[in-house]
Amino acid sequence: MGVVSDGKKAYRLLQKALTSRSAVQRVRRRLAAQGPHPAGRYRIAVYFADGAVNMYQMRQWYRPLAELAKRWPVVVLSRSATGAERLIEEDALPVAFLPTVRDLERFIAEQDIRIVLYVNQNTRNFQMFRYGRRWHVFINHGESDKMYMTTNQYKAYDYALIAGQAARDRLSRTLWDYDLDTRTIEIGRPQADHYSGTLPYTPDERMVVLYAPTWEGDRPSAHYGSIASHGETLVAGLLATGRHRVIYRPHPRSGVVDHDYGAAHRRILAAIDQANTADPRAQHVYDDGPELGWQLAAADVAVVDISAMVYDRLAAGKPLLITRPADERASIDTTGYLSACEWLTVDGAARIVEEVERVAADDEAVARLRTWVQHYFGDTAPGAATAKFHGAIEHLMRTWDEWHARDAGGTASDADGGDGADEDDD
Repeated sequence: MGVVSDGKKAYRLLQKALTSRSAVQRVRRRLAAQGPHPAGRYRIAVYFADGAVNMYQMRQWYRPLAELAKRWPVVVLSRSATGAERLIEEDALPVAFLPTVRDLERFIAEQDIRIVLYVNQNTRNFQMFRYGRRWHVFINHGESDKMYMTTNQYKAYDYALIAGQAARDRLSRTLWDYDLDTRTIEIGRPQADHYSGTLPYTPDERMVVLYAPTWEGDRPSAHYGSIASHGETLVAGLLATGRHRVIYRPHPRSGVVDHDYGAAHRRILAAIDQANTADPRAQHVYDDGPELGWQLAAADVAVVDISAMVYDRLAAGKPLLITRPADERASIDTTGYLSACEWLTVDGAARIVEEVERVAADDEAVARLRTWVQHYFGDTAPGAATAKFHGAIEHLMRTWDEWHARDAGGTASDADGGDGADEDDD
């Protein structure tokens, strides 16, 4: 059995290497056709070392960054071939494909990058951290009460852009000797200023329910995913009424760890197909598209797992239910919104119609929701978060100027610290 297992692993590694090499070649051809980036054009870079599987972390920033780029040109520094290929296809921002440290150094030398933004905690971020004389800023890929939001890795960045008071409280409870007042800047949720898009259905009298579960997680404390525990039951209940329209938007990593979880996801897809075939007017939606926004604005009620989707929906200020993890080992922070949210238990999933109609009609619950919206995001008036985001960048640009003027006579440089990582990889 060991020989067979080793053989399968070797085959997968070979297959991955071939896929990566092909992607590298395609990316280089496409970028060569676009021509070189003008020297000295970019002031702001987004560092993204991940492949295509984690593109959701970048996509939610496309529109806010495109708006920001109207004043300060923005480029994505992509280290992975599959990630770069998807970024180029989606054509939201200029892309520099820099698979090796030498590529990265050459590009940095040609540009005047003053702020580097990071959407995740990829270990390869440290290859970028060694370049001083610029601000390294963590902007994250969502707001939530997951453990990820209080990682000690925040200390690695010069600054972190956070959503609001809830994030500040969360970090202050967890991180030792971290100067929150100096190193964090509140910007709200600028993505919420772009909650729009073309609906893939014709609105009618049906109640629209967004079900947006997360993936299964890779350890017991992160077992937040509900597809296998709640999902099949609640989707079946909503499909059966003829009075509800389901928008099913699962996390793109659903099923990557647990085969049974992936199988449950596929059965939900089959059930949606069958329901649409039986009644084409139902127009239930399986949503795996790159845009996130219209779903949050259009749904009358959202059912989500403990994830950033809770807070994406919270920013919309509309009713939601949160699935209670079936695994009791899952870590739940009950000091914030989760202490007062509307839970959907495994048993409650069998009563999903009653549950969604209850929260949709509960005016007091909606009023309580507004209080939590203020706590997490501050001012959510249209355009307010975008103004805060731009203000934060302007502040960092101004402080860059101040440090640059102070340091003008110095001899500091961005010399290569040397880490030996200088090969094409994915």
